[in-house]
Amino acid sequence: MSINFEALPAREQSPEPPKERVVLEWVCHPAKRNTLVTVLVTLFLVVIIGAVYFATYSVWFTLLGAVIMIASLGPFYLPTRYKLTDGEITVKSVTQTMVKSWSQYRTCYPDKNGVLLSPFVRPSRLENFRGLYIRFSGNKEKVEAFVKERLGAGDAEPEGK
Repeated sequence: MSINFEALPAREQSPEPPKERVVLEWVCHPAKRNTLVTVLVTLFLVVIIGAVYFATYSVWFTLLGAVIMIASLGPFYLPTRYKLTDGEITVKSVTQTMVKSWSQYRTCYPDKNGVLLSPFVRPSRLENFRGLYIRFSGNKEKVEAFVKERLGAGDAEPEGK
């Protein structure tokens, strides 16, 4: 008995997986939000970089210090794009794009500037390293409601924690 494979109908495969529905999408740019804070932080940077130069009299150490300081303040000076879908969270900055699944997170801790998504069921010291912080940009209620819906209503901690 032989099977004629040519006679079997070909399976239909979709060339792309179905796209997920984008529920929330926004850009957070803290430097644009508060001009006074931006000016003060920039002045502080100039003072620190000047202090490094006068402490070392080395152009190379001064440049290294400037690069480190500016890079560490990148999320403040440069915009970050957030996209929340039914299945994943996308955080896109100038230097990287992070795509995480909602299934990685168990609890959330909202505060006045954003919400920390934690992979742990109970509070842990590792949350700041393994969690994901999503900043608000005038959409606090929408983001909190969506995050609580995705993680389960009982998982969110009060704001004071």
